[in-house]
Amino acid sequence: MLLLKGSQLLQMAMALRPDDYWTWLAIPAGLLLGGIKTELIFEKACRRNLDRIAALEDGRIWQAYTPRFYLFLVLMIALGGTLSTLAYGNYGGLMAVTILDFSLTTALLGSSRLFWTHRQQHRAEADNKKR
Repeated sequence: MLLLKGSQLLQMAMALRPDDYWTWLAIPAGLLLGGIKTELIFEKACRRNLDRIAALEDGRIWQAYTPRFYLFLVLMIALGGTLSTLAYGNYGGLMAVTILDFSLTTALLGSSRLFWTHRQQHRAEADNKKR
């Protein structure tokens, strides 16, 4: 959804300034910032959460995230919606929110690989402890 929203905002920015080549810098800027966020923030948070989940003896679906995470998620969605609304008609605002959306999309996708590999790593570590 962030990629779709970011693309729509980019189209709005292009409509405001159709001949401005700076608009196209939003995509690589978002990818670059997203890569940095992946390395510095998202991967560490994912590892912590996956380790916490793996340590649960009889985990339940609602324990996937902490209550603090759910609150943070609601606040981030509300902030994102507010920023998008405020950016309409403002080229600089559209560009900023577009870059933000692309960077978050990149960071979420980049860190998602941990979810796919963590279970295998956790099993290998458990096997090593048994030996």
